[in-house]
Amino acid sequence: MKTKITKRLAALGLAMLMVLGMAACGNNSSSANTGASTGSTSTANTSTAPANTNDGQKYTIRIGHSDTTANLIHISLEHFAEAVKERTNGQVEVQIFASEQLGSNAEMVEMVEMGSLDAMMLPSGQQANYCPKFKALSLPFLFADYEHVYKVLDGEIGEELLEGLSDHNMIQLAYWENGLRQFTNNKREINTPADMQGLKFRTPEDALTVAIFAAYGASASPFAFSELYLALQQGTFDGQENPVANIYANNFQNVQKYLTMVNYQYQPKDMIFSLTTWNKLPADIQDILKEAAVEFGNEHRQAIQDNEAAQLAELEAAGMQVGYPDTQPFIDQAQSVYEDFYAQYDWAEDLVARINELK
Repeated sequence: MKTKITKRLAALGLAMLMVLGMAACGNNSSSANTGASTGSTSTANTSTAPANTNDGQKYTIRIGHSDTTANLIHISLEHFAEAVKERTNGQVEVQIFASEQLGSNAEMVEMVEMGSLDAMMLPSGQQANYCPKFKALSLPFLFADYEHVYKVLDGEIGEELLEGLSDHNMIQLAYWENGLRQFTNNKREINTPADMQGLKFRTPEDALTVAIFAAYGASASPFAFSELYLALQQGTFDGQENPVANIYANNFQNVQKYLTMVNYQYQPKDMIFSLTTWNKLPADIQDILKEAAVEFGNEHRQAIQDNEAAQLAELEAAGMQVGYPDTQPFIDQAQSVYEDFYAQYDWAEDLVARINELK
């Protein structure tokens, strides 16, 4: 409890410093949405017209995320920051705050919406609170593979999913990666959905993800990612779900014995700016940020795929048991999640059908 209070106070303190910095320097920008990783500008998320002139003013952009500095997303963010500084001749400095230093994902996105944080890497489950159609991305086994994912996100549907984001003072620059997601636990090997019954899992703050685990007879509840390692170590949760890259970067092999490779869900993690910040930036700087966001988002995507085999080998070498069960029973048992989803949203069945057409 003391840890949570301390973290919240620290986050509030940093937020106040950001607001003071904005008043003193006039350099904090708000966010903008560029739809897909193709770099096209989203028609659903528009900003006011940027300044046409660039007077050489310096800008500091603060971006927060929930992953460790060892995570591939942080490494690509460092490359993004270096490129932006170089391409703006030092006019823009991007400061990166990792590991929920500024607060949880839920707290950071509220700060971005209010304009007290310039930008963040926003997980899909959180983004769905602001873009209703984004909820569909969390459906189980929706995507066949990464190629299918990118056909969807980098095209018309990817733009459509962003509808509603600008209504919350936010804009997306590019889709970045979180990856195809797997199960880990410290109790038993999982070969069928029946093996999940009675297990307690940590999940992100995403109602569909919680519903998937319920369909398998497991219990699931959201919990701060930065505190997950300790919670797993103490047995607060039996297991968790994440892409291999996140499992590896957070050393979960030390507190989880079993890794189940099922690719049960895909979620992106996207570069979101506050429009409060974005609309203060000159047009040429906006263009540089958009182009770099797409470029290094694609770098991050590729790094996730290129490193997965080596990361799995290291996890196994450290003692983690990696299983590859038949996914069809998991697919079949999760169909109730689709039925409930279709009943809630009149656009859902058509959207899923269009996504399936791109397989």
